[in-house]
Parts: sequence; C-alpha cells; structure tokens
Amino acid sequence: MLVTLADVLDLFELAALGGDIFEGTQPDPPNHHIVGGQIAAQALMAASRTAQGRRPHSLHVYFLRRGDARRPVRFEVARLHDGGTFSTRRIAATQAGEVLMEGLASFTAGVVSADYQRTMPPAPPPESLMPIEEQLAPYAEEFGGFWIEERPFDVRYVDPPPRIAMDSGEPAGPVSRIWLRARGAIPPDPVVNSCVLTLQSALTPVETTLGPMRKSQYDISALLDHTVWFHRPADFSDWLIYEQTSPTGVAGRALATGAIYNRAGDLVCTAAQEIYFPPPRES
Repeated sequence: MLVTLADVLDLFELAALGGDIFEGTQPDPPNHHIVGGQIAAQALMAASRTAQGRRPHSLHVYFLRRGDARRPVRFEVARLHDGGTFSTRRIAATQAGEVLMEGLASFTAGVVSADYQRTMPPAPPPESLMPIEEQLAPYAEEFGGFWIEERPFDVRYVDPPPRIAMDSGEPAGPVSRIWLRARGAIPPDPVVNSCVLTLQSALTPVETTLGPMRKSQYDISALLDHTVWFHRPADFSDWLIYEQTSPTGVAGRALATGAIYNRAGDLVCTAAQEIYFPPPRES
C-alpha cells in the first residue's frame, strides 16, 4: 500500500532502459498484487517521457493480467503520431514477456477555445466531515488494519462508505462523493499532476458498484479498464471532490464513472472504468 505522498511520487521515478523502454517498481502488499491505478499512472509517465513539451489530455488502458509487485514492470512505448496539436503513444506494460496492461495516451500542445463545463455537485464542506481513518476505526481489526492505515491523502466521505453501508442494513447506493487533499506537496509539473490524478481516479469508483451488484469489499473483483480525461490542473494542496456513480451493471460487469472538481468548482478530470465480478466457483 502507498502510505505516504513520497511513496506515490516514487512510483514515477522510472528507469530509462533506452529505445523508449522504461522500468518501474511497485510497493509490495501482502498479496503481491499490482494495483491497476498505480501501473496506469506509471504507464502515463513512461509515455510522457517521449512527448516532451506536451501535457497529457487522455489515457485509456486495458488490464490483461495480474502483475507481481515483487518484480519490476517494463513499459515499452511506441510513438504512433506527432501532429501540430496532438501526440499519441501506445504503452505496453510487461513482466517476463507477458503483457499486463496495454493502453493509449494522448498529449496536447494546447489551443485557445471556448471554455465550459457542468456544475459541481452540492456537498457539505470537508471540514464538517470525519477523516476516513476515524470513520472506520470500529473496523480496525479487519484486513490487517487496512482501514486505519496512514494514507497519502486526507479522504472524507460525503456518502457512507461501503463498509459502513454494509452494516446499516441497506446496500450502498450507486453514487459516492469523496473529498480528498494531499498530505504534503506535489510538484507543479503537469505530467506529475496528471499521473497523480490517474492514480486517484482509479482507486474508488468500484465502491459505487458494490451495492447495486449485491457485492461487498470481501468479494473478488477485477478492474478491466480505466480511462481518464484531463481538463484542468488539480491543486492537491486544497480540497478536491470526486463525484462517482455507477450507471449500469450487466453480465458480471459494472460500469463506474466519475468527475473530480476543485473547491472553486472547476472540473479537473473525468474518469470511467469497468469492473468484473466473476461468478462463484463451484466447489
């Protein structure tokens, strides 16, 4: 698990192996599983190394195999297109020659145009809400103390988190609003900014699918893909709100979408992902 903000930033310190190939390491949790948002964020950083002077505006990735956090991941970048405004890169993340994740990243030089967005959802101020570690303190013995471990972000739920909803007798709804703020300074580099957004945008959308899919955080799930569009820079030193919803679930797959706004109401990024809940295995 990423415990401090330094752990998050260390993810993006990739080693250059030459020929648009890079290598990164992961924190090693007890199950040795590589978190999808972490490898997606590293893939974006690898692609950015080949698109100097342009900032990310979208990332689309598919997760194909479970990775082993005890071994480094190699990122091979292919330069597909460099136009007057946009550059496109394909990224394959591999271990021992097997592809764990494949995706496309797009970068832009930026243009002047009309600027519009949807309105930020209403929510109580973050100062009025309890930090997630305090909110889940009654469950401190579960998952080896996972609920109350130190986190790189101060996270505060507007809607009940799934673990609390599970004990309330009513399943969690398909909407979740979360305030978050970095516990420390994040460099102003737009690429690092986008990589952190990639990571944060991938962590919690699954929670909106648990109630409608009649699942809990104890059930097995797999992240199939993740997409994020970067609209405006995020100021991680101030509060951001992540509004997430699950519009549909079918055939064991649940779709989740989300939007992150800053406290001033500016739309920072939009994200979407699909989660697969496999049927129980026959004994």
